[in-house]
Amino acid sequence: MKRVFICSGGPLEEVVDLRQLPFFQEETIFIGADRGAFHLINANIIPNEIIGDFDSISEEELNVLREKITHISILPTDKDETDTHLALLEAMKYNPTEVILTGASGARLDHYQAALHDVYYFQIRYPKVSFYIQNNKNKLQFLLPGTHYIQKQEEYKYISLYPFGEKIENVNLDGFLYNVENEVVNYGNAKFTSNEQVERTSTISFESGICLMIRSSD
Repeated sequence: MKRVFICSGGPLEEVVDLRQLPFFQEETIFIGADRGAFHLINANIIPNEIIGDFDSISEEELNVLREKITHISILPTDKDETDTHLALLEAMKYNPTEVILTGASGARLDHYQAALHDVYYFQIRYPKVSFYIQNNKNKLQFLLPGTHYIQKQEEYKYISLYPFGEKIENVNLDGFLYNVENEVVNYGNAKFTSNEQVERTSTISFESGICLMIRSSD
């Protein structure tokens, strides 16, 4: 597995605890998006590269980054894409099988929505890559039509499923506290909130639509 970990510049409390992640720096490519570079450095991780307009940091802070990091892409502030979107583009140059994005939720709901739609865009464009948004309490990903085998994770007790933009058809859940067969989940339906796995490996399958799966700790 080739993993890319992107840290965006959201509030520190929205950054997953980097000390508890089940991988090491030598196994992962780390990309800092704007102030997210400092989140990584403060966790004793030197990013492989950083990217952004860096409008949220001072010139003195930028000089600190220049001293520590070799690959820096400084972009104009007047641009169409967010720093997170551009970091995701950089991530794809490494041909990853998994991309984890953190520091992308929290105080600014518009930034969170932008990150969510960015990940949706990349998941559709690169269906063989698994994309996640993760903080200390939640892990989000988009599921495409087909059968998905979900491994039980004790740190994320609850699993919620939501249609993203259109209804999900012929939904089947097996290995959950609440299983279903051949359900249609329309947009705006929240009845698939806070389900729980009872098997070590559960399955989610559906024929059409896009499913947003949220795993939560409490």
